[in-house]
Amino acid sequence: MKILVTGAAGFVGSHMVEKLVEDGHEVRAMIHYNSANNWGWLEESKVKNSVQVIAGDIRDYDSVFSAVNGVDTIFHLAALIGIPYSYVSPMAYIKTNIEGTYNILQSARTLETPNILITSTSETYGSAQYIPMDELHPMVGQSPYSASKIGADNLAVSYFRSFATPVKIVRPFNIYGPRQSARAIIPSIITQILDGKREIKLGNTSPTRDFTFVKDTVAGFLAISQNEKFNGEYVNIGMGEEISVLDLVNLISELIGEEIKITSDEQRVRPKDSEVDRLFAANKKLTQCTSWQPQFTLKQGLSETINWLKLNHSKYKSDLYNV
Repeated sequence: MKILVTGAAGFVGSHMVEKLVEDGHEVRAMIHYNSANNWGWLEESKVKNSVQVIAGDIRDYDSVFSAVNGVDTIFHLAALIGIPYSYVSPMAYIKTNIEGTYNILQSARTLETPNILITSTSETYGSAQYIPMDELHPMVGQSPYSASKIGADNLAVSYFRSFATPVKIVRPFNIYGPRQSARAIIPSIITQILDGKREIKLGNTSPTRDFTFVKDTVAGFLAISQNEKFNGEYVNIGMGEEISVLDLVNLISELIGEEIKITSDEQRVRPKDSEVDRLFAANKKLTQCTSWQPQFTLKQGLSETINWLKLNHSKYKSDLYNV
């Protein structure tokens, strides 16, 4: 199959590209245009020379239409995802996440693309109103980021209902693994420890999250893409487990073998009504309708992530708070 991956230079996108190439697909990788022609994480990828790289802007309909033209499947991963930065520039999230999704949907509708996957997020649920959180859980926009993703998700469903566009909405819970940006909690903790810091700066440590290793997440995307019954529906990808940020820090310090102390950093604390206190996935829809099963426990995934960051932590600025 000929497959388009948007956001292909990023954390999850680069893993997705590699897996698709390994599986024998013809991959078109859409990256964000930049004057240096930098391909992000694809620069060092073993499949770099096996993909068609297209530079463009997900906010630009013309470049999106060109990228979509001629493909069989779209994995739409391009997005602004940093929650703290959404407090700084909400409009950037509207333009990238909502308008960008519109550009994908409208291009796919016009070109009659037979299979489209839109990437959602567990943040669309807000704090858990019941657990485990299934796909019927209410959506609550507790940050401009989550609100923009709710808008994009509803737009995708509307295209299915209005135009029979074959779109599936994939809702991953907290993804982690090699190449994740420094703004995320796991690389932030690991890089601070690896850089010799024994006082780790964090925000609120009481919220719980359901962490899924990136390779398991990519496998979930592929399983969802192959099931037409998911057209017009939301599908969770998660482990069905939760761990508090505090317990996560202690587990990471144990795996690295260093004792640390946690220091509260006010700039890392989210506004009270914006903090999502609890995320805990129900994954029955995915596991019962596909053969997907996670292959990595949290300890296994963290160990692989730690080993990768030991080799690459010079790429990170652990002394800075990355919004």
